[in-house]
Amino acid sequence: MGKSKNLVLGLAALMIAGSLSACDDGRSGAEGAAKQLASALAALDVGSLAVDGKDATAANEQVKAVFAALDPAKPSVESGAVKLDGDKATVPLNYTWKIGTAEWKYTSQAALKKSGDKWAVQWTPALLEPDIKDGEVLDKTVSAPSRAEILGAGDAKLISYRPVVYVGIDKTTVGSADPAASAAKLAQLVGVDEAAYVKQVQASGPQAFVSAITLRQDGRTVTDQQLASIPGARGIPDSLPLAPTRTFARAVLGTAAEASAEQIQKAGGALKLGDIVGTGGLEEQYDAQLRGQDGVSIKARPQGMTDDQIKAAKPDPRRVLFAVDAKPGEPVKTTLDPRLQQLAEDTLSGVGPASAIVALRPSTGAVLAAASGPGSNGYNTAMLGQYAPGSTFKIVDSLAMIRNGMTPDSKVECTPTITVDGRTFKNAEGYPASSLGSVALRDAFAHSCNTAFINARDKVSQAQLESAATSLGLAAQAPKLGADAFLGSVPGSADGTEHAASMIGQGKVLLSPLAAAIMAASVARGAPVSPQLVLNPGSGSPSAGATTTASGSPSSAATPTASAASDKPVTPAEAAALGDMMRAVVTSGHAGFLASVPGAPVGAKTGTAEFGKDNPPKTHAWIVAVHGDLAVAVFVEDGGLGATTSGPLLKSFLTAAG
Repeated sequence: MGKSKNLVLGLAALMIAGSLSACDDGRSGAEGAAKQLASALAALDVGSLAVDGKDATAANEQVKAVFAALDPAKPSVESGAVKLDGDKATVPLNYTWKIGTAEWKYTSQAALKKSGDKWAVQWTPALLEPDIKDGEVLDKTVSAPSRAEILGAGDAKLISYRPVVYVGIDKTTVGSADPAASAAKLAQLVGVDEAAYVKQVQASGPQAFVSAITLRQDGRTVTDQQLASIPGARGIPDSLPLAPTRTFARAVLGTAAEASAEQIQKAGGALKLGDIVGTGGLEEQYDAQLRGQDGVSIKARPQGMTDDQIKAAKPDPRRVLFAVDAKPGEPVKTTLDPRLQQLAEDTLSGVGPASAIVALRPSTGAVLAAASGPGSNGYNTAMLGQYAPGSTFKIVDSLAMIRNGMTPDSKVECTPTITVDGRTFKNAEGYPASSLGSVALRDAFAHSCNTAFINARDKVSQAQLESAATSLGLAAQAPKLGADAFLGSVPGSADGTEHAASMIGQGKVLLSPLAAAIMAASVARGAPVSPQLVLNPGSGSPSAGATTTASGSPSSAATPTASAASDKPVTPAEAAALGDMMRAVVTSGHAGFLASVPGAPVGAKTGTAEFGKDNPPKTHAWIVAVHGDLAVAVFVEDGGLGATTSGPLLKSFLTAAG
């Protein structure tokens, strides 16, 4: 019985298989051939295909010749629904090309023919592009729009196209002279590495122009007469997006120049030789917005015709197959005031260590200046630096103390020293004896009594310090800034010596000069200030937190998570009390030198922050100030005392700012 059943099942299976074979019209084979064709065309290699009407090798050479101008781009090719007609079939081939930022789509038709048990493609150039003819290839023209400008307050041109000269050796004009000798003389003249430049000239072809240096046309010291004395040396005029000077706001704005080979390679076809691309700062962050989109034109042209023959031909023998107009870039508008930015940089020009001056407008949060001194070596100390703020942080302490019921007239205990868990804290050298003992909070603030604020640690918790900090705009999100920045880190919990250190802006409390300026600006405004630098952030805008930090930060501390806007912002009454104490720093405290600054009364707070393991320890120098609708922070790394180092810089800046 079992054997009979198996026999019946086996016969049934054979009958079903025979039915399927009888119904198979060859569609699966045609579909497979179509997919294989699409895959080969996507790879621009049809050498392994079965081709009818043309030798497969010749067909492959035609593919490469037709699409050579689009290299290194390759298309995405998908086969559509196969239409079968006996031993013939047709199939649409859907092409998609990514050419820079443009996308070119079209559909060609392929014809297949079955020979025996194989399907072969009927070769025609229209397989590659429906309008191309035999003997034609593609021609690509890319037109790049001018890079948009970066603007400052009042639409002042911060980075704009300015005339430059590419200085180098043109090997076509060297004549009988030795190119290496000319290269050596030119390298000495313009101050570039002689050995490297000579090697570069020697390695270049006989028709090459090898640039040694790019000079601004305005004020260049290398003259045409000097170049003429060196065989093959010449200057080629051009223009590049440049700031008013080489150093102007460089750490904030970044630079723009022709894309390097490495940048072109990393861009994966989005960049080409000669493209202008941003590096660092806003130029890199908003590169897509500033660069715009290239115009692209794809034309069919007779194969073998040279460019000169094309230009001479009337009419133009080329036919446009695809075109996209260039889209100009959009300027990046900032709040930077060119005069104040330059003034800040000039003020820091003689400072050796890393340094910064940041100026804000409290009424709007506009960042008017964010200058990093020459000692910062290109790093954006002003916005990204992470440093202990020292006694400038007593503004935060005082707000927490006021919220606990104190006033500027409340008494605090200022002792020569105080010991916490075996660690002794003291006041700065030269602290006035007349301000020791039971003194008003205002006086302790004006003379920066460390022990008085550490003595208050039992009444001010670390959580209250953190809350007071965010109330003044510190360690908070900056949704309008439009640029990367570090806006502070204030731990929400700390005990013992760490909590005591926090009370004098040490320990794990960190601020940037920008954050310190925000703190002062919030006092002046009577409400938390949210800074703004970029007015029209488009593509490239950072996340709303705007508290990321770049590698190379002076601090090894981990980047904190930004807090949302404080649920307990500083009030006008609280700010008035803080402003009263900041004014006392000028009228009776460390910053009396600011009393002579013309205009509105100045309020300030000095800060000296210890760091490192030296004995005595090294110190950073800080000072923050408010002057009318201007809030300023000045910082000098390893600068000694805030009052004696940063103070004079601040006075110079405020006096000149007017």
